[in-house]
Amino acid sequence: MFLSNGLIDYLHNPEALLLALGPYVLVGVALIVFVESGLLFPFLPGDSLLFTAGLLHVQLGLNLGVLIGVVIVAAVGGDQAGYWIGRRFGRHLFKPDARVLKTEYLQEAEEFFTKWGGPALTLARFVPIVRTFIPVAAGIAKMHYNQFFRWNVFGGVLWGGGMTILGVWLGQIPFVRNNIEIMAILVVLISVVPIAIGALRSYLKKRAA
Repeated sequence: MFLSNGLIDYLHNPEALLLALGPYVLVGVALIVFVESGLLFPFLPGDSLLFTAGLLHVQLGLNLGVLIGVVIVAAVGGDQAGYWIGRRFGRHLFKPDARVLKTEYLQEAEEFFTKWGGPALTLARFVPIVRTFIPVAAGIAKMHYNQFFRWNVFGGVLWGGGMTILGVWLGQIPFVRNNIEIMAILVVLISVVPIAIGALRSYLKKRAA
């Protein structure tokens, strides 16, 4: 069932994805968070997945503490992988005409990182796409590893734990629980607001120039 319906359909519907994973839901959540956090594949339902997992953790048979712990470890581990990918391979992975690893994505992440330094690792957790490439940019910039690790752990705890707990809290509201798909879409829309603002500013600067 999971494969016949198509993985892409499930990625657009976090609730269906979590339910389809069945007894492997915890492993699935960990894998998705790990990959999206630093393995250069940004188009996964990170924010909405964590929100929905928190909201449905009882229905999914998951202990909340275990779920949050696994999410945090996966998020920190993903960024660690991204950092070492950037440090080892750098720009060789990115091409201007690539479908996923576009040079413009890396440049945006580097600009974000250069402007904000260590706190960028935490702020980037809440910005889709940038979240995936910022640890790579930190690796390319050869950010001091101890500093990177501290900010990485802080961001992983704040994002992973925060998004999951937010789902638990809001899940107590009947309207939210009865409209999970709408809430997941709303979380995604709120998540992409920083990207939209950044794109608008970039466009206005070009117009002004």
